[in-house]
Amino acid sequence: MWRENWSRVIPIFRFGEDIRKVIYTTNAIESLNKTIRKVSRNHRVMPNDESVMKMVYLAIQNQMQKWTMPIRAWRPALNRLMIEFEGRLKV
Repeated sequence: MWRENWSRVIPIFRFGEDIRKVIYTTNAIESLNKTIRKVSRNHRVMPNDESVMKMVYLAIQNQMQKWTMPIRAWRPALNRLMIEFEGRLKV
């Protein structure tokens, strides 16, 4: 599968290690999908659509609490981004 998508994978390696580390650890969409899958796997039978929507809503609310935490190793990545894209970032 990675061979078929190599043209989409390779651009990430153009960034330095500091930037890649932040990209790898901050995939919020994948994290949210994982949370919803985990909750839905534990509750396979739902009486109606409304109960499913409530379950997903509560899972998102719980996940949002984690979004307020600072990104690990952000300062080195930000420094690297400022070097790579000089004049484009305003801090």
